[in-house]
Amino acid sequence: MTLVPIDLNADLGEGFGRWTLTDDERLLSVVTSANVACGFHAGDAATMRRVCELAAARGVRIGAQVSYRDLAGFGRRAMDVPAAELAAEVAYQIGALEVFARAAGSRVSYVKPHGALYNRVVRDAEQAAAVVEGVLLADRTLPLLGLPGSRLHEAAAAAGLPVVAEAFGDRAYRADGSLLPRGQEGAVVTDPDEVVERAVSMARFGVVTAHCGSSVAVRARSLCLHGDTPGAVSLARRVRERLEASGVRVEAFA
Repeated sequence: MTLVPIDLNADLGEGFGRWTLTDDERLLSVVTSANVACGFHAGDAATMRRVCELAAARGVRIGAQVSYRDLAGFGRRAMDVPAAELAAEVAYQIGALEVFARAAGSRVSYVKPHGALYNRVVRDAEQAAAVVEGVLLADRTLPLLGLPGSRLHEAAAAAGLPVVAEAFGDRAYRADGSLLPRGQEGAVVTDPDEVVERAVSMARFGVVTAHCGSSVAVRARSLCLHGDTPGAVSLARRVRERLEASGVRVEAFA
């Protein structure tokens, strides 16, 4: 039997100073890729260094999770940033994380936007192009992890950057394959059993039930497990166990 490959990624290093949000060490025992906050929505130098060291020791791939400069809003507030400025800030964040990844004996293996920036580049061609420009400034070989069919993926592919399609077990989808905005009721799926079933359905069959009840095609190579939700570690373990029991080979894409 040919096993279906899937990567499990999680947003890690989401703390600042004395404040911590994600259980980085335990999540790194489950996931295969770590989206590390680079200081703009969360994270600081000490946190970035620690997470890179933990990830490298476990063979987990390190990804730069780039964001708008928005510590107060956790990177989830809509912002209008000039394209040239955004490109420079994306490159800056990747470069900062690369220092700690290299020091830990690893490297930055991919890039993933966070929060408001992630959602903006699904439809905004200018902001998507700016993110791609920033990645090109930092490293022309880095894959971009994001929503399939997004403007980000279009811009990346046109620039010759690899793209990796991502899906979310704990986020509600609209009928067009986009994510239901977090401000709307039901945007985050909280029932652990439902999250597990949705993850298996997307990984095995490439489909998920949208918020409106219709079936949506979701072909993804990586599945995101949010690290800032209650019970994140136990849920991540359940998802991985069910995936592997269902004929899915859990492995990094990079």
